[in-house]
Amino acid sequence: MLNPEPFSLEALRLDCKKEAEGIVSRLRHLVSRVFHRRGVVVALSGGIDSSVVAALSVHALGKERVFGLLMPERDSSPETLRLSQLMADSLGIERHHEDITPVLEAVGCYRWRHDAIRRVIPEFTDDSKCKIVLPSVLADDRLRVFSVVVELPDGRQIRKRLSAQAYLEIVAASNFKQRIRKMFEYFHADRLNYAVTGTPNRQEYDQGFFVKLGDGAADVKPIAHLYKTQVYQMAEYLGVPEEIRKRPPTTDTYSLPQSQEEFYFSVPYEKMDCCLYGLNHGVAPAEVGALIGLTSEQVERVYDDIQNKRNTTRYLHMSPVLLGDVPEIRREGWRHIRKGNEAIHGCSTCELPERSNTNERKGLK
Repeated sequence: MLNPEPFSLEALRLDCKKEAEGIVSRLRHLVSRVFHRRGVVVALSGGIDSSVVAALSVHALGKERVFGLLMPERDSSPETLRLSQLMADSLGIERHHEDITPVLEAVGCYRWRHDAIRRVIPEFTDDSKCKIVLPSVLADDRLRVFSVVVELPDGRQIRKRLSAQAYLEIVAASNFKQRIRKMFEYFHADRLNYAVTGTPNRQEYDQGFFVKLGDGAADVKPIAHLYKTQVYQMAEYLGVPEEIRKRPPTTDTYSLPQSQEEFYFSVPYEKMDCCLYGLNHGVAPAEVGALIGLTSEQVERVYDDIQNKRNTTRYLHMSPVLLGDVPEIRREGWRHIRKGNEAIHGCSTCELPERSNTNERKGLK
């Protein structure tokens, strides 16, 4: 059923004070009373999401119980380390800089990626730059296929469509980066008796824009229920430095500059938020399109793309599947979660699940 209320940008307006207080309260309780940990580890990327998670963590636990990890590698933008340091300094938290390039070289991250690219573009050399891109969903409804863009040492750029095998190998190699970072996060969490935070916003969490057992792995994801525009509102409220708030969203994964829009979401985050909210709340495509300057047909294609991503990335959300029941462990784990919800909200909101249902478990409620 379509939403009878007129759709406007006010639908995404956040009561930042109320929301921040709720997140802080839940986070504080989870870390100390449910996880029984002393603090949290936050991987700082110099972007808006990790900065907001770090700021909320400081409000919840105090700066002495938040540990910042800065983990650039050779493909990272120079801005990544500088802005990560800026955020850590602004919060006054302890931080550690770990260049993960040597580890990535040791496991073959760059070698596997470059071998796959050379099968498509033989001229590619190890000192060339690269990224992969996806056509916009707004142009038409044809099948969209990834291409690789390379910049040779002489400045020439070449773009070619990727085969399915080359694409899978490039992505698999790139996923080493997220998984190595998570390994370091849990190392420091173990030595400090801390929990690990995840930093996805609602767009990323909803549409599977994360690496399984990489940046998708965490003990708590404080902002996974917030739309991207709401994360920016929260960043301003929490006093995140303006330079970070003005930094364009980027994957910071490939050696050529790459926006999240050209790699995954296909439309700017402000428009994607409106489309995602509209789909979630039954707003007609024509009404959303009139607000954000798209045609009804374009919004319908975005709606379809969102649903397709939800379907194809459902596996990423799944917990390990047991082929036989172990009710004692399952019941005990959910009992603690229900108990935590009762302490925070005054009632239990968790049911014992028969199986993982990712559409019903969208961040902390």
